[in-house]
Amino acid sequence: MFGLYLHVGEGSSFWLNLGLQALASLWILQLTLRVLGLAQPLRLLWIGLLLILTTALPWLASMLLTDIFAGLSVLALFILVTQARRISRLEKCALFGFVAFASATHSATLGVLFGLCCVGWIAYPFLRRQIALSGLVQASLTIVVGAAMLLAANFALSGQLAWTPGGTGVAFGRMLQDGIVAQYLNDHCGRETFKLCPYRNELPPTADDFLWGNSMFNKLGRFEGLNDEMGAIVKQSLAAYPLWQAKAAAVATGEQLMHVATGEGTSGWVPHTYGIIERYIPSQVRQMRAAHQQHWEINFAVVNWLHVPVALGSMLAAAAIAAHAIWRRRRDDIALLAVTVMLALLGNAVICGVISGPHDRYGARLVWIATFTVLIAAARWFAAERTTQA
Repeated sequence: MFGLYLHVGEGSSFWLNLGLQALASLWILQLTLRVLGLAQPLRLLWIGLLLILTTALPWLASMLLTDIFAGLSVLALFILVTQARRISRLEKCALFGFVAFASATHSATLGVLFGLCCVGWIAYPFLRRQIALSGLVQASLTIVVGAAMLLAANFALSGQLAWTPGGTGVAFGRMLQDGIVAQYLNDHCGRETFKLCPYRNELPPTADDFLWGNSMFNKLGRFEGLNDEMGAIVKQSLAAYPLWQAKAAAVATGEQLMHVATGEGTSGWVPHTYGIIERYIPSQVRQMRAAHQQHWEINFAVVNWLHVPVALGSMLAAAAIAAHAIWRRRRDDIALLAVTVMLALLGNAVICGVISGPHDRYGARLVWIATFTVLIAAARWFAAERTTQA
């Protein structure tokens, strides 16, 4: 689905896409503040400036990746479910379309949104005043529509009615770097014939090295040649080593929560992307190769001296707000937002960490909404203080 979205902006050298992402970010931030009773131009300005300075948000909005839609869709879903009475019918339709599209751009985003909807249905009997039934129904339908859009887009582009063609390779890569694949091959190559058996002692240490480096994956036909075999190994190793898999999943989830640095994958050489652009839009090859990020000229080390502690501190603060709300049985909007954000971060860590392995990119694309939540809580507190003093 994201490929079709990029195709729309191809004629503008993708500036149309970047403009839409920036406008979507501004719209969702402003709408969140408005429904929470904090919509003032000056407040939006200082919160926006702090997010620009201290989080990955501006980088996410300025890259041609699905990542910007992950955090924005969580906020949009929150508004649709808990603030339905405070938005117009047109805004509901716009949020519905946005969340459906966002869920179709990336399976992890769809998984996080699906999980939030499931929690919403579980919590509804206890939070009838806070959760609108119509909003919860609409939010759930966005997942159905998003899944249908994803399948339709994959069929239109690849001719396969498949969820994510080649998707099993991602899970295979995570098991490879945990050592599970090597053990499985050592245990079964004497009885079964796998293309990877001759290479079982030469497997690279990480999933990225295997899938995107110069490994045996290329020699054996990449996804087309190894997809069925990788899928079989993934399924059979789940049954063969359940305790190992559970431990690896728990460790990966914990590590993913801590992987929040900005910039992973932004700089560097991406040959597979070069090949796609050279084949389909050769007119833009020169501009792409001239970009600073293709020459390792963007250094995120300095940026992350600030972004990483802010991200980790924001998660702790948002978790504290959520825990305090649950302990005190508070059900105000800020408490619900904090709980929603922490559930989204945990769900994202489980899905991304367990399936594809911990990466900073997966954490950075979502953790900024924790910072946004903390800033909203601070704005609400300062507003209450001024009212009390007046």
